[in-house]
Amino acid sequence: MAAKSSVAQRRRSRRRAALVLIPTVAGVFIAGTAFAYWTTSGAGTGTSATGTSTAVTVTQIGTPPSGLTPGGADQPLAFRVNNSQTTSQYVSAVRVDVASVTTGGGAPVPGCTSADFAITQPTAINSDLTAGDHDYNPSGALIHMINRNVSQDACKDVTVNLSFTAS
Repeated sequence: MAAKSSVAQRRRSRRRAALVLIPTVAGVFIAGTAFAYWTTSGAGTGTSATGTSTAVTVTQIGTPPSGLTPGGADQPLAFRVNNSQTTSQYVSAVRVDVASVTTGGGAPVPGCTSADFAITQPTAINSDLTAGDHDYNPSGALIHMINRNVSQDACKDVTVNLSFTAS
């Protein structure tokens, strides 16, 4: 009888071991799989690019001032700013200067210079300009001929060439 009892005990012992061992191994396997899934990591790269700006074009529009005389009245200057980009560009101001004084043929005029004329600068723009033309008429810019209290006959019938600079 002792042999039967020990065989039965061994069977029960094996069953108990199997009942404990199988769920334990399954639990470890499931936990290991779940842990690996939840702690995954990775890396990647990407790029982005910025646009660029293009210089705007400023041109005088309207009727150019004429009949400037020493000490005469201020005459308005109108201009157009063209943004050739498809996106907006910021322009803070346009500056107007007397670039040169020439004859009708383009030759310099001795005795008449940019110092004979004064420019009142236009009102600041301080704006994002959308694509296309933007007219500033009136712009706030004015030109007049300074009275220098000397003969300014050299300034008769001249062309006052203006330059427009946007910033």
